[in-house]
Amino acid sequence: MEIVFFLPLLLVCSVSADQTETPLQPPCPQDIHAVLREMTASLAEHKVEIRTLKEHNKELVAKLKEAESQKLKQQLQDHAAKLEELETHKSVVVELKQELKVKQVAFSASLLDQGDGYTGPFNTETTLIFKRVVTNIGNAYNINTGIFTAPVRGVYHFEWHIGAHGDASHAVYALLFKNGERIFTAYEVQPSHYVTTSNGASLLLEVGDQVLLHLATNSKIYDNQNHLSTFSGHLIFTM
Repeated sequence: MEIVFFLPLLLVCSVSADQTETPLQPPCPQDIHAVLREMTASLAEHKVEIRTLKEHNKELVAKLKEAESQKLKQQLQDHAAKLEELETHKSVVVELKQELKVKQVAFSASLLDQGDGYTGPFNTETTLIFKRVVTNIGNAYNINTGIFTAPVRGVYHFEWHIGAHGDASHAVYALLFKNGERIFTAYEVQPSHYVTTSNGASLLLEVGDQVLLHLATNSKIYDNQNHLSTFSGHLIFTM
């Protein structure tokens, strides 16, 4: 934008003291030229100053844009770092929840789901499948196979309670196995009346170790709607 200065110019040349006798003199050319030169020089200075101000303004605008860009970049970096931190926290929470879930292991089941009757006797050891599951936190006990599989390394406690009507020919007899190794047994035999037996064990299990009960050869176990014969286990603590 051009700036135009309108300056009133009053040029007065000296006149004689007696104006009635001396006619008016024309303006002095040398004074006009001097003023014009000064105005031209001043205008040139103003133009230079305006140009300088415009360049400075451009620099300020560029610096402002750069500063805003740097600020925006920093904000984006801060947001990205915060998002990464939140994702990390989320992963930690998920892992902790999963770990807590794994540490919650317990089951309890009775031999028959319904009705009453005997299991056995058989002419070979047979895996006992306790079909009425009332608790199976962690789903470590398999209702289809009767096998408990450790989901986490730790110490577990198991108990089993079994019974049957007295029979001198067939004992009430069940064995606890860990990975095919016989651990403990529960045994009782008598010719009459109802007979019961039980046992328990605390075992250090690795992930994937299996625990189950076998009905001994030529033995039998009774159960009915009162759920007299049971198998239970739970995690005591991890290691």
